[in-house]
Amino acid sequence: MAAERLIVDGMNVIGSRPDRWWERRREAMIELVEDLAAYVDASSEEVSVVFDSRPFEVPSGGDRVRVLFASRRGRDAADDDITAMVTADENPGSITVVTSDSALAKRVRDAGAAVIGSGGFRRRLDEVI
Repeated sequence: MAAERLIVDGMNVIGSRPDRWWERRREAMIELVEDLAAYVDASSEEVSVVFDSRPFEVPSGGDRVRVLFASRRGRDAADDDITAMVTADENPGSITVVTSDSALAKRVRDAGAAVIGSGGFRRRLDEVI
């Protein structure tokens, strides 16, 4: 069986834990990438994460996790990029999108991907790290 390919709605996963992340947004993003890197090491799954943010250098985990930033600013920017990634893929059925955003979940399901909720995935991450 091939490794699962995950596309993570980064800010949605960060927002699933009310730990005042909004006061340290960039650090929360780096921590998620580090957690995802540990997850990749444990699972051998391919993981991409998309953030609604201006791009910045991610100091760790970036070699094991594909880190992307929304291609534009504004509402649903990362959602649009995630949807485009799924629709452009030759095998969208091999992709699972991690999000609890119902509109994004519908869009990527319609394009052939599976969806797992951010809270459930966060628990999966917590088991690994």
